[in-house]
Amino acid sequence: MTWNSIMGFVSSFALLAPIILILVLRLGRYRSFPVLLLYYSSVLIYNLLTEGYIKADHSVEYYWGLINNVMDTPLMIFFLTYFSTSKIFTRKMKVLALSFVLFEIIVIATIGFNIDAITIIMGPGLLIIFGLCMYFFIRHAKLAIENRKATGKAVIISSLLFGYGCYTIIYLMYYIFKAHIGADGKVNAQYMNDTFLIYFIAASLSAIIMCIGLTIERKRIQKLQELKVTRKELSTIYTETKRAAPLRTAILDFDRDQWN
Repeated sequence: MTWNSIMGFVSSFALLAPIILILVLRLGRYRSFPVLLLYYSSVLIYNLLTEGYIKADHSVEYYWGLINNVMDTPLMIFFLTYFSTSKIFTRKMKVLALSFVLFEIIVIATIGFNIDAITIIMGPGLLIIFGLCMYFFIRHAKLAIENRKATGKAVIISSLLFGYGCYTIIYLMYYIFKAHIGADGKVNAQYMNDTFLIYFIAASLSAIIMCIGLTIERKRIQKLQELKVTRKELSTIYTETKRAAPLRTAILDFDRDQWN
């Protein structure tokens, strides 16, 4: 077995792990996590196709890869709304996602559904996702360090920041500079294999970090849900009580760092 085949196998299991974890932790219906589930499912299927674990015609693998790349940016923008700091910012992100879909439609209608179109689409898409990940990482990493809040979010966003940072480098080398094509115009098979190896390693590490983040975040979500129940019970108890200011205790300030 080659390193490529080994890492292709490892990355397939690594990409499967967040899917299983989202389902096991019952995050599949929570806010934007269904989008993350769809994202990892699409990437996993493409990984299985390219590695030959799912037998299909070359055309199926080719078009699934194109569809996967077209879906990537809109799906990730929608998932990143989970880290939004306000409803207004969330609305702007959704408008951005829909605008990007319109951009993709225009490009595909003009050039066709092919590699050239994907090359044009992926550039700004990677830039948008990487920029959003960087912004959210700085914010939630600061909260995690200073206030010991949003640790799960910080870990989740760090996995995406790492992954998309690596994907951006691969995109530049493969699609823009075309480093895999030699001076004679022929494809360098060894360079192609090395590119896939880097992708497999990046996808595996990103998925593993994501699993850690999902586990931590699930605990925070559970505590948040318990606090909501407590608030509801307190609201029932004090429903007839008049007070000058709304009831808020230190413990009920647990989720103040995010809007709901």
